[in-house]
Amino acid sequence: MASSSSLNTQEAIDLNDAPSVMQVPTAMLEVWRPYFLFPSGPVKVTNSVMLNGVTATAVAAGLCTPEDEKVLAWRTDPQIINDSMTLTIQCIASVSNMGRLLHVRNHEVRAVRSQVTILQRLLKESKKKVGEIKEENKRLKVLVDSCANDLVIRSTEQSKTIVELQKHRKV
Repeated sequence: MASSSSLNTQEAIDLNDAPSVMQVPTAMLEVWRPYFLFPSGPVKVTNSVMLNGVTATAVAAGLCTPEDEKVLAWRTDPQIINDSMTLTIQCIASVSNMGRLLHVRNHEVRAVRSQVTILQRLLKESKKKVGEIKEENKRLKVLVDSCANDLVIRSTEQSKTIVELQKHRKV
């Protein structure tokens, strides 16, 4: 296994430079994770943990840290089997817990989706109502403008009438 310090001394990776598939050798494409090693080389994408015990062992061995290797070196076979069972149970519990969390998250997502659907419907209804109110406002503006014009005409006529009445009184 490569340590993190040896990874840091390697050439820096430019994240903005994504090589095309044509530039990557086909042997590199087949390697799944270079740190999971068979005795004959790295685990490839075509290997199966489910169908091949050697692949499962290589992947499991790749998951052990140097500290784990030190701990396992002093254990007897029954202790290692018990530790393996304990780790398996912990993994199953973790996966089960993750499944429950995903189930809860799924229900939360469904609830949010239904709320979004309701809010979209309300938004659509509100936009329709706003359109209706704008149309009503246009009609009312026309009515108010018409009334205002009528009042101006009447006011002008009244002013003329008042002026004529005042002229008649003076005479």
